[in-house]
Amino acid sequence: MLDVALNRRSLLKVGVLAVGGLTLPNLLKARAASGSTANRKSVILVWAAGGPSHIDMYDLKPNAPAEVRGEYKPIPTNVTGVQIGEHLPLQAKMFDKLSVVRSAYHTNAGHGMGSQWMQTGYQATIEVNDNIFPSTGSVVAKLKGANEPGLPAYVNLPRKASFAGAAYLGASYNPFTPDASPNEAAFQVKNLKMPSRVSTERLEARKKLVSDIDTIRRDIDAKGDIAGLDTFYRDAMEMVTNTKAQNAFDVNKEPVKLRDAYGRNDLGQSCLLARRLVESGVTFVTVQAGGGWDTHSNNFTELKRKLLPQYDAAVAALVQDLHDRGLSDDVLVMSMGEFGRTPKINKDAGRDHWPGAMSVLYAGGGLKMGQMIGTTDSTASYPTSKPYTPGCVLSTMYHCLGVDHTHVFHDDAKRPLPVLSEGDPIKELVG
Repeated sequence: MLDVALNRRSLLKVGVLAVGGLTLPNLLKARAASGSTANRKSVILVWAAGGPSHIDMYDLKPNAPAEVRGEYKPIPTNVTGVQIGEHLPLQAKMFDKLSVVRSAYHTNAGHGMGSQWMQTGYQATIEVNDNIFPSTGSVVAKLKGANEPGLPAYVNLPRKASFAGAAYLGASYNPFTPDASPNEAAFQVKNLKMPSRVSTERLEARKKLVSDIDTIRRDIDAKGDIAGLDTFYRDAMEMVTNTKAQNAFDVNKEPVKLRDAYGRNDLGQSCLLARRLVESGVTFVTVQAGGGWDTHSNNFTELKRKLLPQYDAAVAALVQDLHDRGLSDDVLVMSMGEFGRTPKINKDAGRDHWPGAMSVLYAGGGLKMGQMIGTTDSTASYPTSKPYTPGCVLSTMYHCLGVDHTHVFHDDAKRPLPVLSEGDPIKELVG
């Protein structure tokens, strides 16, 4: 028996669900209705928040005027006729395992609105700091669930990304986050181990208590923050009472040489941890590709000094690692940001926000690799062939997972909202 007097309202608070601070019940995802784990497809999204410079990475214009082409030169890849930027040499050597869409675009140059559009498929009409529409990872958590019981369906690394939330789907489909960098020597995931003051007997008593209060589930908060209390609580208990999740998050079990190949930085080690997670049964992982991509000043120095070397190593190692493990057809790697950068270099040697053209990288997932898809004009300003919208970019991802992008949700106002408002999978990748 617990020696704690619990009133009805306090039981509805997230805090009382905690086992010494455990908040996983509101973060874990409901599994797909069928409960099937036969389709173990998964996605790793490398999110370059701030807007990576497409014209300096995958869509160089060596014949453009100096104020457009910038300092970098294109280099050949291992696919005949395909070139990319000189500061992506590792990806150039393995481009047969990659495909890049150079002709993605939208029309909003705001960070928040652009991020919302690229991560949800819906254009926001106002600048906001959180999701109006559910992120792709939340949609996947809702419709597909985890590939393996006892693991979350949706994870953000190393921390929650902006606009990666569940919106009207409810807090249960928000990402689980370790809130710590796997590059840290003392990396540890919060709440995956019981606090020392909580005994197994006490934990079992709390589990029984929850099972005895089914009627309280009908008195759920208006926000729906504890919807599905019983399912999430049981899943949370499973995560802290067995070693499956603890092992999945233990990046220290990886060989030193492999960790070095990914890069000893937040991005590299997060990509390595993402591979461990999808291999273990997590369905969707968003990796933040470090900060600094909003290169309004010193664009070329920042890119070649840090951003591109770390990004090149991490993505190349991830793609190769998945290939070596026989997972490349089952795991889709995507990389993108909210928009590209202005073709014309500004007075501070930087490039500003530019949604008119951007590059999106795909690898694996059963898609057709070794392609450079679409073209832009002579200054990389706008697509000149095969223009693809955010809906096209994201429906390609849903296609790989076997998720129906025409499925209709209903928001809090009971309005019907399909997973995507427009777009079909990119035919050069899926055809």
